[in-house]
Amino acid sequence: MQPFTNRITQLFNIDYPIIQAGMIWASGWRLASAVSNAGGLGMLGAGSMYPQVLKEHITKYRAACNKPFAVNLPLLYADIDAHIKTIIEEQVPIVFTSAGNPKTWTQTLQNAGCKVVHVVSSSSFAKKAEDAGCDAVVSEGFEAGGHNGREETTTLVLVPAVCEAVKIPVIAAGGIATGRQLFAVMSLGAAGGQIGTRFVATTEASSHDNFKEMIIGSKEGDTQLSLKKLVPVRLLKNSFYKQVQEAENRGATAEELQLLLGRARAKKGMFEGNLEEGELEIGQVAALVKEIKPAAEVVKEIWADFLQTIAEPFKKP
Repeated sequence: MQPFTNRITQLFNIDYPIIQAGMIWASGWRLASAVSNAGGLGMLGAGSMYPQVLKEHITKYRAACNKPFAVNLPLLYADIDAHIKTIIEEQVPIVFTSAGNPKTWTQTLQNAGCKVVHVVSSSSFAKKAEDAGCDAVVSEGFEAGGHNGREETTTLVLVPAVCEAVKIPVIAAGGIATGRQLFAVMSLGAAGGQIGTRFVATTEASSHDNFKEMIIGSKEGDTQLSLKKLVPVRLLKNSFYKQVQEAENRGATAEELQLLLGRARAKKGMFEGNLEEGELEIGQVAALVKEIKPAAEVVKEIWADFLQTIAEPFKKP
C-alpha cells in the first residue's frame, strides 16, 4: 500500500496516520516494533516500566526495528525524573505525555531533540498544550480506556472542538478500532488516530492471554468509567469493578477508593491475568474486537478499510 502524506505522517516520518497507544502492561518492544515495521507509529508504555526496564525495551525495539517510535510517559509517574533522563540519554524521537501539566517537561524534551505530544480531554487543555509548545495533541474522548476525562465528552464532540481550538495537529483517540472509525475522526479534522484497545488484542501485546480473551468476548455495555475521584479509568466489569461501584454508590472518599485500589491492581489484572480481582482497563470499542491477531495484520486491515471507506463512504458494509 502506498504511504499517506499529511501533517502527522510528516511529523513522525511514518507511512500511515495510525498511532498505537502506549497502554500499560501491553505496550512493550514487541508490539511497538511490529506496528512501526507495518508503517504506523509504535509506542512503548513507560507507565508500567521502571526506568531500567524502559531502557531495555528501547534497546530491544531498536534491534527489531529501525523506524521511528514513541514513548508514552504519564507525568504523574513517581520516578518521572529518572524516566526523563532515560528518554534523553536514549535519544527517543517522540514522547507522548499525559496526566499532568505539559509545561513541566515539554521544553526540556524538545531541547533534547524530542517531538512532544500531549494527551488532552478538553479543548481548554488542548490550548494549554499548544501554549506549552507541544508539537501535537491527542484528543481523547470518553470512549477511551485508561486515564480519561471527568467531563465525559465523546470523541465525536471533542475532536472538532479541539481542532477548532488549536493550530497544531490533532490526533483523535477513543473508540477507534477500524478504518471506518479512523475515516470518521479524520473527517472531523483529526490528522490521525491513536488506537489502544485493538492493539491490546494482538499476539505481540504483553498483556495476559486471559485479558485478551476477555476483550474479544466482551459486548456493548461491558465497560464503565470508574474511579472519577482518583484518576478516571474505563474498566471491564468484574469483581473488582463491582467493589468500586459499590464504594462509589455509597459516597466513598478518594482515600477509601485509593485503599481499595491498592498497589499493582492493574498489573494483577492486565499482566498477570487475574480477571476477577484485577483492574482491567479497556475502551468501549472492545465490543467490536472479536479476534486476536498479529499487530501488522491489524495495521494492514485498518488502512485497507480506511481506503475502502474513502472510495465508497456511503456504501453499507
